[in-house]
Amino acid sequence: MKAYNLRNGILIENNQAYFLLPQTDWDSFINRDDLYDAVSASIQSAKPVPDASSYLQKELLPPIGNQEVWASGVTYLRSKIARQEESEEAGGGDFYDRVYSADRPELFFKATPNRVVGSGQGVNIRKDSTWNVPEPELALVITSNGKIVGYTVGNDMSSRSIEGENPLYLPQAKTYDKSCGLGPCVYITQQPISRDSKIEMIIQRNDKRVFNGEITLQSLKRKEEELVGYLYKECSFPQGSILLTGTGIVPDNDFTLQSGDIIRITIEHIGTLVNTVN
Repeated sequence: MKAYNLRNGILIENNQAYFLLPQTDWDSFINRDDLYDAVSASIQSAKPVPDASSYLQKELLPPIGNQEVWASGVTYLRSKIARQEESEEAGGGDFYDRVYSADRPELFFKATPNRVVGSGQGVNIRKDSTWNVPEPELALVITSNGKIVGYTVGNDMSSRSIEGENPLYLPQAKTYDKSCGLGPCVYITQQPISRDSKIEMIIQRNDKRVFNGEITLQSLKRKEEELVGYLYKECSFPQGSILLTGTGIVPDNDFTLQSGDIIRITIEHIGTLVNTVN
């Protein structure tokens, strides 16, 4: 099942049929350990929506209410290599090699809800950065009790020139207005998402494809539950949280985003997140 956050309700997609729930409070909807069962019961008495496309085109919001967005880094080998390359001159390359093999993962705060954009909306690149890339990531939707109840697509926008200058500049490279894309929906499932699931990112510029990369979740080094366990060790999340799990797709070092670029990130079973660079 998939849940879409709308301005005036919540749209559920199940077996190619759509159902509109009157509930408008995304926080109480998503923060349930029994989410799959609760949604399954709700649509039994709901009438199918004949034309869901109008809702998705006009009313779609990012799948977030008052949740914090956190992120984990260096969880794929490609990410480790890229971070080592960008910080080599600053002497920070060894840090990323250590964290890749350490027991404790890298976790950092990514975005408040007001800095998140949904599918079809624009992301920003920092004016004080000369090297900017999107990072396609599986995002975990987690309840206040620390249970993973769904998945969405994440776009972790990153200013690599700032991050590479000094590892301590990571918050500035990662956290700014419209630095995080989420959507288009939350994939709600009883079983963990398959590790065979493919992540693909395509970047278009002036109607031409300038980047295309793909990877499967099998390359994710850490287990999702492990990342959640560390995030929830000493932090409470009354409305639940969203955790980006890292990227295994990084464009070559001579690539940087430009205004007008279109970023398409697709994860099997979930859907496609589309963002245009402002």
